Amino acid sequence: MTQDHTSMNRRHLLAAAGCLGFALAVQPVAASVIHTDSQALETGIPDIDTANGIMPGYFAKPANAKSHPPLVIVIQEIFGVHEHIKDVCRRLAKQGYFAVAPELYFRHGDPALPADIDTLLREVVSKVSDREIQDDLDAAWRWAGAQGADQTRAAAVGFCWGGRQAWLYASHNHQLKAAAAWYGKLEGPTSDLMLRHPLDIVQQLDVPVLGLYGGQDQSIPLASVERMRAELKRTGSESEIIVYPDAGHGFNADYRPSYNERAAQDGWRKMLDWFARHGAR
Repeated sequence: MTQDHTSMNRRHLLAAAGCLGFALAVQPVAASVIHTDSQALETGIPDIDTANGIMPGYFAKPANAKSHPPLVIVIQEIFGVHEHIKDVCRRLAKQGYFAVAPELYFRHGDPALPADIDTLLREVVSKVSDREIQDDLDAAWRWAGAQGADQTRAAAVGFCWGGRQAWLYASHNHQLKAAAAWYGKLEGPTSDLMLRHPLDIVQQLDVPVLGLYGGQDQSIPLASVERMRAELKRTGSESEIIVYPDAGHGFNADYRPSYNERAAQDGWRKMLDWFARHGAR
């Protein structure tokens, strides 16, 4: 065995075993981490056929469901489909949903392995285009429908990096009933990989989105949130934005110091109510 293979195997063992399913870039894991069991659930790794490869990820749904459960597409954080995103899927499945989180970096690298955020951004995240992501979310949509998820009662939810994608996917997939974007970036420079941001697509937004933001977020200024809120109001959108004044970025990430229990629990309740109100239940 070569030294490269030995190093690679060791890194995979660290990511899969020693780090308890969390990306290396988020170590150490905070004591506040929540673990949702899989009792009465069916969980697993999907084989999602895209136009360019088989995409893995994670799914959770009620076991032995007597009817087709409503679908929620869970859009990963910047750290990929690690244990926190899997736990979110199980939480949704406990509420009766078929939740699927596609691994949207699967062509470009393993987000569990870089030891810091700068390396993760440079080696993996910077290679992924919005168009590729939207196409892969469509592939997850088709896969879930073929597995029995009810696409007539479907929603999407995204966190951080995925929060921005949730806004974009809501403007792309008009069959969604609702979406929720947790502290997703709203505006910024564009590029060949990022042609538009949520603030640019409000006029095409006919799926109601609930935006959940922190008033102390250093990466998404309140001025940006207020510009988005004003544009939603100007266009008569059903979408809404809630700001938690004492919360920072990543306030639902219970495995990190940014976790704000009060804001996270309130946001979760409001998200479920939002889905139900708009027919995704």
